[in-house]
Amino acid sequence: MSITIDEIRQAQRADGPASILAMGTAVPPNVYHQAEFPDWYFRVTKSEHMTKLKQKFKRMCDGSMIDKRYMHVTEEMLNENPNMCDDTAPSLNVRQDMVVEAVPRLGAEAALKAIAEWGRPKSEITHLIFHTTCGIDMPGADYKLLRLLDLPHDTRRVMLYQQGCFAGGTVLRIAKDLAENNRGARVLVVCAEIFAVIFNQPNETRLDGLVGQALFGDGAAAMIIGSDVEPDVERPLFQIVSTASNIVQDSEGALLGKVREVGLTLHLVKDVPGLISGSIERLLEEAFGGLGVKDWNSVFWAAHPGGRLILDKVEEKCGLKEERMRATRKVLREYGNMSSACVLFILDEIRRTSEKEGKGTTGEGLEFGVLFGFGPGLTVETVVLRSCQIV
Repeated sequence: MSITIDEIRQAQRADGPASILAMGTAVPPNVYHQAEFPDWYFRVTKSEHMTKLKQKFKRMCDGSMIDKRYMHVTEEMLNENPNMCDDTAPSLNVRQDMVVEAVPRLGAEAALKAIAEWGRPKSEITHLIFHTTCGIDMPGADYKLLRLLDLPHDTRRVMLYQQGCFAGGTVLRIAKDLAENNRGARVLVVCAEIFAVIFNQPNETRLDGLVGQALFGDGAAAMIIGSDVEPDVERPLFQIVSTASNIVQDSEGALLGKVREVGLTLHLVKDVPGLISGSIERLLEEAFGGLGVKDWNSVFWAAHPGGRLILDKVEEKCGLKEERMRATRKVLREYGNMSSACVLFILDEIRRTSEKEGKGTTGEGLEFGVLFGFGPGLTVETVVLRSCQIV
């Protein structure tokens, strides 16, 4: 007896919503304390004669709300590759060789932690989504990660490059679609960032480049996402309720990244904090309208910490209490801006703090939450989450 296409499609789809089943994070071993970073940075780039610019950079670091960052790059690497400290010399090949190997390895470290927490064999992973802003090669970081983890060769892969800081939301949007439209799917999601691609000497004519030097750190985060949870062997953390992607009005050219012979250069040419905070309430109303949520303090927050001023302006615009941004500010303080990996670190921090404080194992004792990814474009990714376990 034959079956219809509609019956085949129905059999392919999961019954329940996508859920985050496990998380893991990783950082490089090299820690850089923000109070000491200006002296180190101007010394290794042989720029100590630029005393006024160094003082400006020190004020940037002091006002960043960052205590420390982790980076793959070391002084020894810079000494071996002096073009990385000369923004008039080509260094893209050196940077590429460095990150195309280091990015999947750092991603694998985070992925193994997520798989261990998940508790099921890695052979049961059916899909892989990998994002990085750092380095482009063929085959890509997804292929290298598959080899490093010895995942099945028929794992269905999605590789995203050069999306920037909003991609922590993008990967969740894609993972939700994959998990809910492929019955039995278990999606490994990895965001890994190593900003050796942007490291360069200070330049008085390009002050926006100094912002990146003051803010960015390296890190990787991984998640296992699936629908139709196996209750005896899986412990869901958050349901992915809905996702959205928007370009902020009148923001064209506000935040740019350009791949050049000297690496990836960053350009800030508009009021990014003002543009984001000016759109935030509309995005929240669109995301939570169907759920009847109107009090933005009644949801937990994982907002990308693009910088202290962005968080301050969003907090003010939405009338948020200090505790709503507590996890976000802690991740910024402890790791800096890790681009796409940041919001996943924040979500991991929220669930660990919630468990420690006896507020359930996920969302600060609150049922619903929002994850925001902000990045080039300006693009905003909005993800509504629901805690699976609350007190």
